[in-house]
Amino acid sequence: MKKQTFSFAWIPRILSILAILFISLFALDSFAPELTFLQQLAAFAMHMIPSLVLVALLIVAWKYELAGGLLYILIGLALTPFIYTHNFRMNQSVWISLQVVLMINLPFVLAGGLFVISYFKRRKFNQLQKQQEAANPG
Repeated sequence: MKKQTFSFAWIPRILSILAILFISLFALDSFAPELTFLQQLAAFAMHMIPSLVLVALLIVAWKYELAGGLLYILIGLALTPFIYTHNFRMNQSVWISLQVVLMINLPFVLAGGLFVISYFKRRKFNQLQKQQEAANPG
């Protein structure tokens, strides 16, 4: 039981970190040779805002699994129509747009679900541990 609780605690954290790193890769398109160094730096900072928001959300989820997990799920689902619409306008393909949505949003929805599961597993584990301590005081 303890190993399961440990796994469910770390899998969403690792998945979130990997997903944030993936999202951060999109900021690299801000570097262009025709821009000055300061313009490139400003563009890079602007492109990193979503990653910074997701890092802040990860910090919340790390401390408060239930709240953070629900926020991850909410953000993943709420941004789906915007990401789909943007990609559909660019490529006019439903299939490609759905693939992009799944690639970008699914890791966060999955991590959110795993944070919620981790919260309830940890709570159940702590309750069982308290019951065992009450039954065996020595």
